[in-house]
Amino acid sequence: MSIRQSASPDVLPDFRNLGVMARILVGVNAAALAAAAYAESGWPQIVERFVRDAVVVEPALIFSVFLLYVAAPTLRRLGYLAGCAAVAAAALALATATAYIAGRLNPLAVATDVAKLWLFTLSATAVLLEYLRLRTRAFSPALVEARLQALQARIRPHFLFNTLNAVLSVIRRDPQRAEAALEDLAELFRSLISDQRGFVRLADEIALLERYANLEQLRLGERLRLVWEIDGAPLDALLPPLLLQPLLENAVYHGIEPGTEPGEVVVNMALQGNQVRLRMSNPYHREHQHRAGNRMALANIRERLMLFFDAEARLETRVEGARYVVAIEMPYLTERADQRAGSP
Repeated sequence: MSIRQSASPDVLPDFRNLGVMARILVGVNAAALAAAAYAESGWPQIVERFVRDAVVVEPALIFSVFLLYVAAPTLRRLGYLAGCAAVAAAALALATATAYIAGRLNPLAVATDVAKLWLFTLSATAVLLEYLRLRTRAFSPALVEARLQALQARIRPHFLFNTLNAVLSVIRRDPQRAEAALEDLAELFRSLISDQRGFVRLADEIALLERYANLEQLRLGERLRLVWEIDGAPLDALLPPLLLQPLLENAVYHGIEPGTEPGEVVVNMALQGNQVRLRMSNPYHREHQHRAGNRMALANIRERLMLFFDAEARLETRVEGARYVVAIEMPYLTERADQRAGSP
């Protein structure tokens, strides 16, 4: 599958994302501090100027972030250039109104004061929008697809070899099970080579995970015991593709294969408030933690969570007694909400 090189159109960032909001808050305050440093000579004067300017900057900034949050779906529908113009106009209006209310515009030199205020506001807005545009460009579809291909290619060759051997071992005594295993294998690889740049439903990821689990159980038999705790899983939740299969693959490779006794892999999924929580645990063998691949897979998943959800998702790993735990939290996003906000 070739990597698509066509450029994707520019889109406004998701102004309802916590990471985007945090960057706006930090960026504008950094611009205000830089403006104070340019106007004053010593640190005491710079700090005093910054605090004085904050009377105008902070209220306007907070109202701007709130307005962007409320108007995010509408701005998405306007298109990139019209959306940028609307953002700039809103920022100018809020900054001017706040300055008048705070008494920071000199009645004797209104034109000069307004020009300075507008210059700062437009400059800060333009820089932030361009930074967010370039950041989105850094995760362009071509780059995303290349990274997903790297993830898809990492299904270990020994898994395919061992699975085929396991199918051959049962094809005579249990042809139906062998046929089902080949169907699972075909479906797994069909998913791996399909276009994986958008969101998928959790129900589809669970179905893929169950197919992979069937293949591993055919290969490992009683050594692998799977516990499914998914009654509370929000099946309509959207998440990055191929998020769960690598976790189960790691759990088997690092937690079941090194042991001599049967091992238990627990898969837990639930909705808590506005957060989807995924948790997978497996036996922990400290002496086998030098096996390669675990960190690369987790780093890849963590990077894709940041790509799709920015600061609103996280992945944590920890050792709890004799078990290794991977926990993921992400926003509960459904297809309807994704259509309103725009997919990444």
